[in-house]
Amino acid sequence: MSNLLNVENLSKHYEGFDLQDISFAVPAGNVVGLVGSNGAGKSTTIKSILGLVRPSGGSIQLFGEETVGMPDSRFAQLRQRVGVVFDTCAFPAESTVDEVGRFMAACYRNWSTAKFNQLVERSALPRRKCVRELSRGMGMKLSLACALAAQPDLLILDEATAGLDPIARDEALNILREFVADESHAILMSSHITSDLDKLADYILCIDGGRMVFSVETDSITGLAGIAQCRQADLLAVAESGLYAPGTLRTLKQPLSTLVLVPDRFAFAQAFPNIPVEHADIDSFMNLTLKGELL
Repeated sequence: MSNLLNVENLSKHYEGFDLQDISFAVPAGNVVGLVGSNGAGKSTTIKSILGLVRPSGGSIQLFGEETVGMPDSRFAQLRQRVGVVFDTCAFPAESTVDEVGRFMAACYRNWSTAKFNQLVERSALPRRKCVRELSRGMGMKLSLACALAAQPDLLILDEATAGLDPIARDEALNILREFVADESHAILMSSHITSDLDKLADYILCIDGGRMVFSVETDSITGLAGIAQCRQADLLAVAESGLYAPGTLRTLKQPLSTLVLVPDRFAFAQAFPNIPVEHADIDSFMNLTLKGELL
């Protein structure tokens, strides 16, 4: 399985903020979810990949080619193979949906008018409406239609499902699943809607304060990890059991109990049958990892 994107030890210095040593890969046929709080460094990472900001250090390989220091002409050629959707609709406000399609057709050599028309119809976009008349959700649908009609190999999404209602968001996720189904495409997707990543992502990368916190397969979170609800006596029993090395479990105090993030909820339930344990999702896993205290 080849990687369409490799990022190694990426860093970017700003006054008051440093992105440091970010490393990950986006393999073909996979979706990599990028999570973290506001200001964590997710957008800086994406902008560095797209050449919108110049990294202070590290390596970015796009389709096997190093892009840091690459001539602009060659980078522009590689960018033809990357579809991008940001969290705002960036098209001219007075342009209609059809006019946006014609404009984008002139920008991408692999543009498919048929694909654009199909996605416009599928998303129920009003062709004669101006961009300024579109809702936030409709604007996101138009941005996604343009990104996919360019027939990219790699899709980079920054809060692309924001503003969509639940039904439209599920439809957008179906479109993204279809995109990666042939195993030659891949997606890097930054989102605060972690439930979307629960359904779609193969890997989850978390950045906090400009640093990597974890990079794991989604199945190790949603399929294996758990959140145990412990009383004080339960915490003591877990700590003294010898099953977990000191400092390896994360705990978060609640009004009536303490939540414990466990790596294998099935093994935990077998060892402690009287302690309730539920499956983890990306949101609870991230919350315990970032805010929890070590046990």
